[in-house]
Amino acid sequence: MNIKEEIKKSIETTVNALYPDFSSLRNQGIDVLVEIPKEKRYGDYSTNIALALAKKVRKNSIEVANYIFSKMNYYNVLKNIGIEKVEVAGSGFINFYLSKDFFIENLKKVLKEKTKFGHNQNLKGEKTIVEYTDPNPFKEFHIGHLMSNSIGESLSRIFEFQGARIKRANYQGDVGLHVAKVIWGKLKNPDKTWQESYVLGNKGYKENENTKKEIEEINKKIYEMILRKTQDRSDKNINKLYYEGKKESLNYFEKIYKKLGTKFDYYFFESEVGDFGKKIVREGLEKGIFEKGEKGVIVFKGEKYGLHTRVFISSEGLPTYEAKELGLAKIKYDRYKYNNSIIVTGNEINEYFKVLIASMKEIFPDLAQKTKHIGHGMMRLPEGKISSRSGKVITFESLLNQVEWLVREKIKNRDLPDAEKKKITEKVAVGTLKYSILKQSIGSDIVFDFEKSISFEGDSGPYLQYSLARAMSVLRKAESEKIKRDPNLRMHPNNPNNFEKKMIYFPDVVEKSGKEYEPHYIVLYLTELAREFNGYYESNRIVEKKDEFSPYKVALTEAFSIIMKNGLWLLGIETPERL
Repeated sequence: MNIKEEIKKSIETTVNALYPDFSSLRNQGIDVLVEIPKEKRYGDYSTNIALALAKKVRKNSIEVANYIFSKMNYYNVLKNIGIEKVEVAGSGFINFYLSKDFFIENLKKVLKEKTKFGHNQNLKGEKTIVEYTDPNPFKEFHIGHLMSNSIGESLSRIFEFQGARIKRANYQGDVGLHVAKVIWGKLKNPDKTWQESYVLGNKGYKENENTKKEIEEINKKIYEMILRKTQDRSDKNINKLYYEGKKESLNYFEKIYKKLGTKFDYYFFESEVGDFGKKIVREGLEKGIFEKGEKGVIVFKGEKYGLHTRVFISSEGLPTYEAKELGLAKIKYDRYKYNNSIIVTGNEINEYFKVLIASMKEIFPDLAQKTKHIGHGMMRLPEGKISSRSGKVITFESLLNQVEWLVREKIKNRDLPDAEKKKITEKVAVGTLKYSILKQSIGSDIVFDFEKSISFEGDSGPYLQYSLARAMSVLRKAESEKIKRDPNLRMHPNNPNNFEKKMIYFPDVVEKSGKEYEPHYIVLYLTELAREFNGYYESNRIVEKKDEFSPYKVALTEAFSIIMKNGLWLLGIETPERL
């Protein structure tokens, strides 16, 4: 149990003793919250429980706070858990100040646990499958896929850090109209790229009725080939283009996953789940879960659940995305008996997923209970939202190349070997993009600012990487000067500094990020911690043989480097040793 939980437990014990009906008040939304004050002068932790209780017990909030505070002292628990001082402030907040000894012990813990610091066992035993990225073969990997990948990978690592057993899944559309459009475009003009062929096919599908019929016929042939296993009766040219394009696409995606630091455990394809999904819907139709609509389609009437109607089997008798998703849910579970299934996609299909989950509750109620959809916002550039249909797709590679060029310009005068500069450029560029995506709440849209995103002096990925590189430089200097930290940290300044205090909160932030599915809490914390370190670095000579506190300062720097590495790992951001 960490210090925050200890404080909460102490408050709960006191409040339950003072107010026997407190358990019933919890049903009315009254609970003990222990938070980190925004202003340092209000302690290291604070609770507003007195303000929440005051109206219910019909007393002044300051009076309630003082009453709780006096009884907490009576139970004599405060000093035992590392609290040096407690005070009532403002309109009734109870503020807790930690002792110097607590900060020393925390520092020892960081230095001892290293890569394990910040871990907890909140999710121990949980088996979770996280599905994310989901690029479709025959199409390019665009910045929407980058958003999903960055968020899904970070969430996977946050859950792993808390004891969950994680499997990473990637679900890809290898059948459907988008494939037929690409194949049609390639048949018409073999010299065009797969993306150019898609744009050509999409344009023809929308503007020419004959082309639309040709593409729909190709779509049926692909389904026959893939789903019915009838290659002997299908078009050999279509077959050849299909398998060539799919293989080329998947190899291309793997190169990108490697750059992004993701390795998937499972790959699922629409061609594998389509027939099963269709079978599920047909069976559901017989049970009255689905209904027949116009032109022979089979639909789910979402209006019964306050949602909207969606088609699950088309008029051509083909399973739609919705039917395939139903099949996928069961196939995933058969492959990995998960407790939780988390699906990360763009938020433009949030409403679609609500209908899907509603239908799943009727067919696979247990799986529906285990399934959570997370819809993220869109990344935008000054040109506007991406669109592969218009041919104005902003690919991951084109964006990465622009960022890499800017990073190269930033570090071109650094005295480093070219090979090292190349590695640094790649790590910083990818870190830049991931930080920009993860720095705010998942559902928010992002406007990517090139100049701000590559700054070494502010709210950016390179700033965190630079701060860590600076700390590593200090540690190398300390080693060369033969300044070693005392394992017991006996020589230290009497008063803990803000930098030292900030380091205690990392486990709290990790826990909060996991509970709320929000990596941006870690981004914010690391940025604030880096500012504290850089301020400390500017105002202190850390490596100094004549300074009796130098070993302690080096220990602080090492602890900072450990926390920063752990935090950046949770974000999926690599850490160059030099910058």
